[in-house]
Amino acid sequence: MGKRVSKIFSFTNERRDYMTAKEAFDYAKKHGPSRKTREICCEDAFFAFSYAEEIDKKSSEQTRLGACKDSQCAYFYAKYIDNCSREDTRKAACKNPYWAYRYALNMDREPRKETRKAACKEPEYAYRYASIIDKEPRENTREAVCEDSDYAYRYASIIDRCPRDDTRKAACKDPHFAYKYAEEIDKEPREDTREAACKDLKYACLYAKNVDKGFHQETWNAIKNTKYEKEYKNFFRRMEKDKII
Repeated sequence: MGKRVSKIFSFTNERRDYMTAKEAFDYAKKHGPSRKTREICCEDAFFAFSYAEEIDKKSSEQTRLGACKDSQCAYFYAKYIDNCSREDTRKAACKNPYWAYRYALNMDREPRKETRKAACKEPEYAYRYASIIDKEPRENTREAVCEDSDYAYRYASIIDRCPRDDTRKAACKDPHFAYKYAEEIDKEPREDTREAACKDLKYACLYAKNVDKGFHQETWNAIKNTKYEKEYKNFFRRMEKDKII
């Protein structure tokens, strides 16, 4: 083995006494598995997974441990090599919110505290976890989504299916979602959603038309002397005409 392996270290102006993970993988593809090439490949998560998949064609503690240096590789090892969930691959996947969510969805196929906790590090995956895996609201997923106006609004609409002070407050960080929250979830005007919507002229105008459905001093103050003033006035003139008719 030693003499054969050493041949790949010779270059025109260089001689090395070590192999990179890719070189070890390529050598093993050509000459078959060995303790030395496997050991080198396992220093890199991708090549550890690739060695198990393409060369050993089976799982082993060594390649699994190597793959678990990276969340994505740990997930793929569980899915394509082990073909089952395990504590070690789950723990490695949980270092990244996306792969924690994917592990729960496709490997565990059920909610678990550790995958939920990991998914909750990002509002998007906290929302997805609640919607697709838990299929119910929970305090920790709701708290996580409230870091983002969009996902707070979605959580209230699709998971809670009712208004709450915490999701409303989070939605109100963005005029668009403040307006959407008022129109679709509260289904009535409120001082906090109106104030938030009025930070953007477009949503101040929409709030007046679709939520207040009438004149309000705050929306008028936001819109007057802007390009939306004419639209605002015309809308209320039509309302008055409709009342007369």
